[in-house]
Amino acid sequence: MPPMEALLNTVLPVGLVVLSGYLLGRQVEMDLTTLSRLTLYLLVPALIFDAMYRAEFSREGLLGLSLGFALTYIGLYLSILLASRLLRLSPRTAKSLAVCSLFPNSGNMGLSLTFFALGEAGLLRAVVYFILSSVVMFGLGPAFIRGGGLLEGLRFTLRLPLFYALFLGLLLKGLGVGLPFRLDEGVRLMGQAAIPVLLLTLGMQMARTPFQVGAFELTASGLRLLLAPLVAYGVGLLLGLPKLEHQVLVLQSATPVAVNAFLLTREFGQDAARVARSVVVSTFLAFLTLPLVLFLIGVR
Repeated sequence: MPPMEALLNTVLPVGLVVLSGYLLGRQVEMDLTTLSRLTLYLLVPALIFDAMYRAEFSREGLLGLSLGFALTYIGLYLSILLASRLLRLSPRTAKSLAVCSLFPNSGNMGLSLTFFALGEAGLLRAVVYFILSSVVMFGLGPAFIRGGGLLEGLRFTLRLPLFYALFLGLLLKGLGVGLPFRLDEGVRLMGQAAIPVLLLTLGMQMARTPFQVGAFELTASGLRLLLAPLVAYGVGLLLGLPKLEHQVLVLQSATPVAVNAFLLTREFGQDAARVARSVVVSTFLAFLTLPLVLFLIGVR
């Protein structure tokens, strides 16, 4: 399947669900706080557990991709700090910009696009990136967004089911332990509800927010779609990664702002409206930037 067709097949179904939520939100008053908490405390933990429990990854690419991921995140975070100081952003705005830039849609979009562009071997390596990204997003993200000291942030994170879902899923996977009575199917069924409910909530949030594309949304999209893959490309060259690992690192780093970034900011006190707009804007702009990234990594 051509990469552009793969991109359309990945993005347009997402757009349909967001649009449905937007139209519903224009007509019906919905309690978004209850929906977001249902998603955060039950559905997303089920999704994360299921993803970790079922993950099949390439052990050959694990070390190189992990190091590449870490260096890419460090480089991107330092770039965000520099941009925030140059633009003289408030601490609240700078944190929202960091959330948009550091949390990529490496799951439903990244895995699908990698599979269509690089095949089964690429997908196995992309899962490694997705797991690492999930650990950062759900393990450290809530404490980072909420703020406070290191110990307070750690205690806060340890109270969230997201952390335990990640840990338990990876532990059972590593030990090769199976759940009895097909309980894993029940967890998977709950997890499958997470993405559509989350996308509908995003659409309903957009219905309540005057849509505008300002400097914040464009800056967040530029950092996420352009700077992140360029940093990843440089890191891959620096580490001398094999071609496939290098391609996966760059492609996964080039995905738009994760929908879960909106979920976390809405629950833990940052600017959910700006993040919601950044999710939508970066997803649309990905139609322009991802073909360039695919060309850069040699996918025609």
